[in-house]
Amino acid sequence: MIGSGWKRLVPLCLERAGAAPLTANISLLDIEDDAEGCKGFLQALLPHVPRISHLSLTGYAPVTDVENILPGFFASPMLNLTSLELEQAGYSTEFFPSRGTPAPQLFQNISKLKSLHLGRTPLYPVLYNIESLVELKAAYDRAPFQKFIGFLESNPNLEAIDLHITFAEAPASVTPERVVSFPRLKRLALTCDNAVDSRALLSYLSLPQGINLDIYGSMRNSCGDLASFLPCPPTLIQDCLAPITTVKCLRSVALHLFSNDGSFSFRNHILPSKLCEEFNLFPTGAVREFHLHCRSYRDQGQLSWPLERLPALEALAFDRTSVVPGFLSALTKKPILCPSLKTIAFLNCMVSRETIDELEEVLAKRENSDASRLHRVVIVYGIYELPRSDMIIRLQRLVPRVDIMVGDELPDLL
Repeated sequence: MIGSGWKRLVPLCLERAGAAPLTANISLLDIEDDAEGCKGFLQALLPHVPRISHLSLTGYAPVTDVENILPGFFASPMLNLTSLELEQAGYSTEFFPSRGTPAPQLFQNISKLKSLHLGRTPLYPVLYNIESLVELKAAYDRAPFQKFIGFLESNPNLEAIDLHITFAEAPASVTPERVVSFPRLKRLALTCDNAVDSRALLSYLSLPQGINLDIYGSMRNSCGDLASFLPCPPTLIQDCLAPITTVKCLRSVALHLFSNDGSFSFRNHILPSKLCEEFNLFPTGAVREFHLHCRSYRDQGQLSWPLERLPALEALAFDRTSVVPGFLSALTKKPILCPSLKTIAFLNCMVSRETIDELEEVLAKRENSDASRLHRVVIVYGIYELPRSDMIIRLQRLVPRVDIMVGDELPDLL
């Protein structure tokens, strides 16, 4: 890391590193105005360049200026380079240089790259077909859609993709001209200003079963419900997640779905009352655990709506939710909702005497039905006072197991 005091620190660090691989994080903006300091730093570092395994270059514009700012830095081959991070300060006028354009010297040793992070950096032909590449992180604004798809297609061994992207033009149709497959992909994260960019990109990708998919509608343009971010129809995503076992509607702007070996997360700045309805796009017949967060509810009907779609539910968790009088009465409806329900959990919720009264009513009505008996209540407090002892004793008379804890998270097993 280049900064003040490097004349003492750099030689000492290099000496102590011995033959170990090096990480070099260089902010070119910090050294561009210090030519003499830069030369001195390079003289100290140049003999050790072949040992660099991670290189981060930020604050340059354009990428071809790097060699002028760091003269001779790339003359020695970086034989151990496995991670490269390039963050250009300004936007490029040409995202995809032609094949006849000479590639910058810094790209001469990328055949062993495993991780590549690009911010506004032109995609030179040399960055295509890197067989060892398993992680790609890229940030681009108004990128040409078809050319970017071609770039992704050239690296089929990717296991993790993280994109913050907008496209210059939306595809003419959501029906793709071709489908790009990533059989090894484990995680895909998309941050999109426009829902159409997410929909277009996902329509062109074939994703493996059990992937971890994260979609974020950024602050710049927060309009759009979940369906507008997904392919149409959304079966491409549904098939990757089936069967869904856990649903979490948290913090008013986040929806998380979990299967046995994959997950889906959607975050956007939409109305809390709509977010809970978003999971209706997915098959929820196998969901065993449902977490709900909202600051307030107008009536118990807002709880009835999701519970009617969770016939196999076994654990119901309220996360920082205002449990107003009458809210739990949704569990007393006929026919009984969630007949397999065994556990109710509260995380940082004000569990009052009225709440316990409602629990008692729920238990009484469910015991006279074919529903399973509720056998566990979990209360985790991090901001409120613990329940009084007489309230805990009363709960223990209602259910076989009562867990009272202090913290900010529910136990893993509900």
